[in-house]
Amino acid sequence: MSTHELYTRSPGEPDWQVPSAGSARFSWEYDEGRERLLALYQKGKDKQWDGARRIDWDLEVDPLDPLGTPDESLSLYGTPHWAKLTEKDKGELRKHYASWQFSQFLHGEQGAMVCAARIVESAPDLDAKFYSATQTMDEARHAEIYGRFLHEKVGMLYPINDNLQALLGDTLRDSRWDMPYLGMQVLIEGLALAAFGMIRDTTDKPLPKQILAYVMQDEARHVAFGRMALRDHYKQLTDAELREREDFVIEGCYLMRDRLRGVEVLENLGIPKAQAEEYSEQSEFLALFRKLLFSRIVPCVKDIGLWGKRLQQAYVDMGVFELGDANLDQLMAQDEEIAEKLDAERFAAEEEERVAEVEDAIAAGGSA
Repeated sequence: MSTHELYTRSPGEPDWQVPSAGSARFSWEYDEGRERLLALYQKGKDKQWDGARRIDWDLEVDPLDPLGTPDESLSLYGTPHWAKLTEKDKGELRKHYASWQFSQFLHGEQGAMVCAARIVESAPDLDAKFYSATQTMDEARHAEIYGRFLHEKVGMLYPINDNLQALLGDTLRDSRWDMPYLGMQVLIEGLALAAFGMIRDTTDKPLPKQILAYVMQDEARHVAFGRMALRDHYKQLTDAELREREDFVIEGCYLMRDRLRGVEVLENLGIPKAQAEEYSEQSEFLALFRKLLFSRIVPCVKDIGLWGKRLQQAYVDMGVFELGDANLDQLMAQDEEIAEKLDAERFAAEEEERVAEVEDAIAAGGSA
């Protein structure tokens, strides 16, 4: 079935074209390059995986509860509208929210793939080009996986959120080579990691848990790459150039914060926009969710050297300033460990099943 038939509303033109003003850069220096980036490139090669094989797509998913997250996470929960819903209505609401969340993940991953390809084209150093080539493949895999989950398990998609599209457009239209790093690796990827983690850690459904854990294992490398490349580059910039980057971060963070309301879901279910926005603002869970979503961005921005007074004040106004002291390396290590542990548990269980089958076959043969 065509994806366009699964959208809750028309996404508009089938192709979104973003004019590019940047230059393609070739490097004629083929030495070994920076050891840290080349080590990350090696890890990127070693960690490639096949989404069709590593993920157990035979797992059943209830389309009326695809993610198994608590109802408290829905902005309609506890409102007068919620009290009027039947169990069937609540299932439909869960389906729409899951579709909206994973649709934004899908569109974001396509954006990440395009940005990674742009970095291959525009980064001045060959070691950065090498790593970005592995990331482009990673992002293609992620888009494939989220698309398959939405098509086969949910059967519904939402168009890209306006604020996400605005940030992607700003990132891709900028001619400066470091902006795809800043817009994608730091802001969009950082926010996505936190969102993935919230669902990964609260879902009781094995398929979305697998998808999110394995995708996050890749994304941890991507954010590490952005930190390395930008930290080195930003040490060389003037105060005026750093201020331009900080302004971009401030605007991007406000866009991403406003993206996280899911108002279009409630509108699609017949609730007026003003009422939907009010419910979103009143939701205690979503307020906590929006704050935690910056747990990866704020320490990363501070780490790469963008920490001027205006940026700090913006984070104070958003209520996320204290997240700048979070241990980003520890968070990334945890993402790696969770994916590896999930693999170990899954494959140990499969091995036990194979041993049991062999033993049953031997016993059956002995009694024949």
